Amino acid sequence: MAIPAISSISCRGLSFGNKNLDKDGYENPVNRKTERNLAALSTVGWSALIGVTAGGLTSCVSRGWKIPTGAGVAATAISLLLMLPSKLYNRKLSAFAREKEMDVFSRQKDAQANIYNDINNEIKNEDVSLDEKINHYATVKMADNGKGLMIKGA
Repeated sequence: MAIPAISSISCRGLSFGNKNLDKDGYENPVNRKTERNLAALSTVGWSALIGVTAGGLTSCVSRGWKIPTGAGVAATAISLLLMLPSKLYNRKLSAFAREKEMDVFSRQKDAQANIYNDINNEIKNEDVSLDEKINHYATVKMADNGKGLMIKGA
């Protein structure tokens, strides 16, 4: 019996492969479709809570079940119609912003790894003087920590 590789396993919404890569090879964990579905689900939940509350308050005032049920359904429908477009729009904007932030973060980490690899290769090179090695490493480390002005003399 052959066991498939983890990268080829996929089960209902969970993907362990590299299928969400963009053209540069970066994987972005923000999924706009999931964000939209979560916004709709939360809006439906809040609208249902508003409808149940309106029905409960109406049942305290009137007898029977028809008027409180109608009031609850009407309150649910009205609140859903008022809240859903705003929630979807706001969630779409926040998903877009987080997607761009994750792209910048991924590219920054990749560039940082490349710089440290270059510094590491320079350290292993015997032709470069020790002062230059220390200067380059200290410059990169200060820039990484955000504590240097990166002003160098000519």
